[in-house]
Amino acid sequence: MSGHSKWSTIKHKKAASDAKRGKEFTRIAKEITIAAREGGGDVNSNTALRLAVAKARASNMPKDNIDRAVKRGTGELEGGELIEAVYEAYGPHGVGILVHVVTDNRNRAIADVRHAVSKHGGTMAEAGAVSWQFTRKGYISVSESVDPDELFMVAAEAGADDVQFNDGVAEIYSDVTAFQAVRVALEEAGVTPDEASLVYEPNNPMTLNQSGALQVMSLVERIEDLDDVQDVYSTLEITDETLAAMEAA
Repeated sequence: MSGHSKWSTIKHKKAASDAKRGKEFTRIAKEITIAAREGGGDVNSNTALRLAVAKARASNMPKDNIDRAVKRGTGELEGGELIEAVYEAYGPHGVGILVHVVTDNRNRAIADVRHAVSKHGGTMAEAGAVSWQFTRKGYISVSESVDPDELFMVAAEAGADDVQFNDGVAEIYSDVTAFQAVRVALEEAGVTPDEASLVYEPNNPMTLNQSGALQVMSLVERIEDLDDVQDVYSTLEITDETLAAMEAA
């Protein structure tokens, strides 16, 4: 499994607590609002919205919350305008970090990120100083029981660059321009993704010893706890040993 998928697994388990669940609901609501804003409020014609709503339901998010998020996106309900931004930082041991925020207050968002980074062993970076270490890609994960050969053919014919099968999970990567086509092709083939989104994939992941890796992931967790933060990406390669240590903690 990729580092992205491993970290998603950890986050999902930790979201079981009420406090974490509330933050997860907030993030998903923003995702729904943005999807509705960009593609309309009909889940039948808006694939991004359909996936975001499916994620909300899988997280047991109340229907009223989902409906309000959709209506904010379509303009039927008033709400502060949501702004997306990506901030760059270095974590301990020089690990590159990208922080994707969705906020109605850019000044608050950057101030909170800067405080968390500086307090937990990192430093903020200038625009472009870290982002060159990543490539923007389409990412789709599937854990349902599907025929690997058939899944590979469907994804490849739609334009996927890479399909990996590990630990019962299929991970599909594509160029940004092919992402929508791959996502639609899988849906038409009856495959329901667990996740389908644009991510920042590190070009050359770094491996640290367990102590160093846990130090970096502690910083990542602190950043992810911020209300305006949607996603955090790092150049750290999360090993199975590190994953086990984080689960134990």
